Parts: sequence; structure tokens; C-alpha cells
Amino acid sequence: MCILECRKKHITRVDILGFEFEMGLFPNVLDEAKSKGIDIAPKYIPADVFDKRAVEKNQVVFHDVSFIEVKPHIKGNTVAVELTDFSVFYSQDSIAHAEASLKDKQSKIVVEKGQIVKVNKDKNGIVSREVLTKHWTDWIDYWSVDFDFESKREIIRVAASPSFAVPQNTLDGFESPQMSLAEFEEVWTGDYIFENEWQSFRTKKDRSLELKSVFQEVMPGRRKIAVKVVDIFGNDTMTIIEVRV
Repeated sequence: MCILECRKKHITRVDILGFEFEMGLFPNVLDEAKSKGIDIAPKYIPADVFDKRAVEKNQVVFHDVSFIEVKPHIKGNTVAVELTDFSVFYSQDSIAHAEASLKDKQSKIVVEKGQIVKVNKDKNGIVSREVLTKHWTDWIDYWSVDFDFESKREIIRVAASPSFAVPQNTLDGFESPQMSLAEFEEVWTGDYIFENEWQSFRTKKDRSLELKSVFQEVMPGRRKIAVKVVDIFGNDTMTIIEVRV
């Protein structure tokens, strides 16, 4: 709907704001829009919009959707995927505001420009900062791979033209017409269902994370591989790459 509206009104760039986005929505929609000459920039709405002080001080920042970089490794008719980068742009509060509002011997966690920082103020009022996200992998809680993303179409049931089945006793006033099941039809949305074929995730006891998947045997030819990352805030990001095996 957004892409159709942009083409109708000759709009070449649009920002889409949301508290969260449907899992797997990107990057398919962005690629489709780009092929039609439209630049779509999805942005998350921060919790700061509910903070009157942050709004008054113009501290609300709408951060971009996270970005994933991956590298395929092909060996014969097998393929593995390596996660090489994950960038986030979250901002919640600001370091300057935390430093100004903290009392002595207090501390506060702040998320600013994709970094989680612990701001401390000691008994003498001296402020120190500790960056908690020292590496891009610190943002990742879970990631997974679908080695054949276009193998399963997303099918939904939609209403077709109304069709009614009239029971024999309707004319006698005992029963109203019943809508027929035939009025629903299965339609392909144009998207595909992500199927988790390999994953690596952190646990409370084991905080390590594998950054390269196992080699998966696949059919020779061109295919699309989808990689999904869930960050420590529970937000979902997906990217799709095309490879030839």
C-alpha cells in the first residue's frame, strides 16, 4: 500500500515509523521499493516519546532498523554463512542528561547512538563512563539461517466474492442463510516463510556465540539465503543474500 501510494504521488523517499515491525518484513519490502525508485527508511519509535522532558529538550531520536552483514562460504555443493557485522542505532536517554540528573553515588544505564553506557557518579560528584557493548557481537542474543529462503511461500486465506448456502428450512423461518466456506481462497502474499535450519544463541550459563554456521548440503544452482538476528532487546532483523552453488 505504501509503495503504491508513493508511485501514485511521485514520492521517491518515505520514512516509516513504528514501535516494532513484523518479523521478516525487511529487506524484501525495501528491495521491492528500491526496484521501483522509492527509498524507504524504516525507523523505530523510542520510548522517549512518552517522556515529556525528553520531548521538550528535543532529545527524542528515531533510530534506524539494525543492519546485518554476512559472508557466504561455498565448498562443493555445500554452503555455510558467517556473520561478520551487526549494527544498531538505538538511543534511549542521553549521556549528557544522565550526568546532569544523577546524584552522588548513583549510576544509570544509557543507550546512545548504538552503545550501552553505564554512567557513574561517585561520592565526590566525579562522573565516569563505562561502555558495556565493547563489540558488535555484544548486541546479539540469537541468530539463525534459512539456506533456501524461497522454498516455502507464505499463503494466507482471504475472502472471495460472497457466497451463501441457503438451508432448506430457511424459508420456513427456522434458520438464517449460512456463509459458504467457498468464499475463502488461498493467496500467495509474495513473501516467503523463514525456516530455521541452523542457529546459535546465548544461554545464562554459556554466553558464547558461534559466528559461522555449519556447512549445509544444497542443490546446485542459484538460491537465496536468509539470515535472521534477534538482538538483546528482542528486536528482529533479517537480511537476504543470493549465492550460486
